[in-house]
Amino acid sequence: MSFDYDLFVIGGGSGGVRAARIAAGYGARVALAEEYRMGGTCVIRGCVPKKLMVFASSFPAAMTEARAYGWDAQIGAFDWTAFRAKLDAELDRLEKIYRAGQNGAGVTVFDQRATVAGPHEIRLADGTEVSAKHILVATGGRPFVPEFEGAEHVMTSNEIFKMEALPKRILIVGGGYIACEFACVFEGLGVDVTLWNRSPLLRSFDLECRDLIVDKMAARGIDIHTNCIVHRIEKTAAGLVVEAGDGRRETFDAVVYATGRVPNTEGLGLETAGVATARNGAVEVDAWSQTNVPSIYAVGDVTDRVNLTPVAIREGHAFADTVFGATPRQMEHDLIASAVFTRPEFGTCGMTEEEACKRGGVEIYVSTFRPMRSAFAGADDRVLMKLIVCTETRRVLGCHIVAPEAGEMIQLAAIAMKMGATKEQFDATCAVHPTMAEELVTMRNPTRHG
Repeated sequence: MSFDYDLFVIGGGSGGVRAARIAAGYGARVALAEEYRMGGTCVIRGCVPKKLMVFASSFPAAMTEARAYGWDAQIGAFDWTAFRAKLDAELDRLEKIYRAGQNGAGVTVFDQRATVAGPHEIRLADGTEVSAKHILVATGGRPFVPEFEGAEHVMTSNEIFKMEALPKRILIVGGGYIACEFACVFEGLGVDVTLWNRSPLLRSFDLECRDLIVDKMAARGIDIHTNCIVHRIEKTAAGLVVEAGDGRRETFDAVVYATGRVPNTEGLGLETAGVATARNGAVEVDAWSQTNVPSIYAVGDVTDRVNLTPVAIREGHAFADTVFGATPRQMEHDLIASAVFTRPEFGTCGMTEEEACKRGGVEIYVSTFRPMRSAFAGADDRVLMKLIVCTETRRVLGCHIVAPEAGEMIQLAAIAMKMGATKEQFDATCAVHPTMAEELVTMRNPTRHG
């Protein structure tokens, strides 16, 4: 059977563009369809703009610290309009790079929505139908907002970077890392921040680390309420009046929902081809990212495996190597490091203490201290370093860091962990002094056992 393309990729995010470019490099005839902007959530309305907002929000604290070190440092008002204009320009620049990468590889790009019309068929928004030997679904995820009265008045991470003005008072609803990151960002930008969630914050992370982060968020003035569910929102001349199920009633200039994300498969036509999906809409795949329909694959957040940009990129690359490069390769989903860009920052890799204690036979090493830089400035910041070690194999099963630049540190620790490093190999590494990271190689005695 003759096909228009060897591969058709639906979705121009991190996983899709990597798979398309690598497959084209192997000589495949590749097309890709993206209905919004090339680069996907991470580049256009996720990791990249969020991290730039994290940088922007850090300067008031830096000025306070600078004065403690003897500098005559002052900071004026934050100009959201100027920042947003520069942010938009940067995202435009990055999108052009992503598009140039596809064009340079010889990928045919359709700037419109595409849906699955069969095991080998794709239907474009303009009505055009094309065929492909293989279809890759890489449509990512989308923010989830529950149904309630006044839900149309809220923003999500999709709209937050497009605000015309910075609100004076903002409510963030949610308790995951996205909600906590935005709470810290807006607090740093001078916004009065309230955070409501139905359960404890950051509950999927190591509890000791979580407690330190949440305590410091509250100490910085973020008004945190758990066991709190929004009942209704009313738009008034004074702002958005938000009522909670417990009777709480407050007025805000803006409400941001960060209550999780769901796989972006609605209306994608997967049922037409008989592709199996999970209850939440996630595309079900095997270790090779292949669905139950042999010609259709899926990578990234749409599969709801590990929802991180670098994971989607590696899954897309492994797919292209396997199907078009004659190099069968699976993405390994263990020991994936990640960072949460709260204040303080959090880096994590491997098991939490709670997970490790359930399996038993582990040692927990913990060091908490005031870092030299902030201690000199008179700040009450705390750093936490934690290692979780298997008593039998001595391998480091988990590493958790709450500290400035924790994301940078956890990346390097993850390399050693992926190589199977033991606690004794950590100990045999000479410390770099004076640094915060030296605590990772100087913790000699376990704090507790599990």
